[in-house]
Amino acid sequence: MSQRVPWLFSFLLAASLLPISGFATRAADLAPEPPLIEAPSPAPAWSFSFIPYGWLISIDGTQTVRGRSVKVDASFIDIVEKSDTLMALMGTFEARHGPLALYTDLVWLNVGVENSNVRTRNPAPGVTATIGTSVKLDIDMAIAEFGAAYEVARSGPVAFDILGAARYWYQEADLSFDLAGSINVGDLQIEGARAFARSGSVDWLDPVIGARVRYTVAPGHELFLRGDIGGFGVGSEFSWQAIGGYGFELGTYQGITFSGVIGYRALSVDYAQGQGLRRYEFDMVQHGPILGLSMRF
Repeated sequence: MSQRVPWLFSFLLAASLLPISGFATRAADLAPEPPLIEAPSPAPAWSFSFIPYGWLISIDGTQTVRGRSVKVDASFIDIVEKSDTLMALMGTFEARHGPLALYTDLVWLNVGVENSNVRTRNPAPGVTATIGTSVKLDIDMAIAEFGAAYEVARSGPVAFDILGAARYWYQEADLSFDLAGSINVGDLQIEGARAFARSGSVDWLDPVIGARVRYTVAPGHELFLRGDIGGFGVGSEFSWQAIGGYGFELGTYQGITFSGVIGYRALSVDYAQGQGLRRYEFDMVQHGPILGLSMRF
């Protein structure tokens, strides 16, 4: 009998606790659930794109080297057919973080134009000569633009950016003429039957302000239009640029999204320095189609 008491006592104690345990379980079920705390959305990451491109450039305007001015009107085909120099390296790099984008655009080109595509506009001071019709202009030029764009408005597929930048120009220009008759050419360099006017290196920096509109036609397809003005007498007297284009996604390979880019670009600048035989002037519009390949990662 004494051996059964501990066992019986344990059984009765467990049975008496069952209602309390069940009540605790039902109370826990009826208690309100703690509110869910949403995790903050991750901050937008940086994305990068690199666009090497070709600019099928035509030029139209006036070039002055050491006081000698020529009128230039040459299409891309004219330059390709009648020039022995046409080289260019061009590319745009952009880093974007949310509405902010930092970008740089680099252009280097060497263009030669000759024969009927260049005409003398006015005689140079101090020159008495019969100048033949063969005239040649060679230009080495680099343009480097550094700037930032910020998305200030978006409505559905349309986004509007404002931008500010600095555009650096570097040039070297050689102007050569066929000569005949008696010649008094002042400071021109004579080599055989040709006279050369060489500018040496010329550079300046323009402040630039502008805007850009982007329209998403469909996923991976975007139309864009950009315009800017600059110079304001700080570097050049005045400069303007207009670019319109269409980007279309080609595919993704190893985390890099490739897109084609086609469009048209026009860039104008009016810069001058010096007087008389020291005068250098570049008053020119450069324009033509652009073809590029965008790599975004």
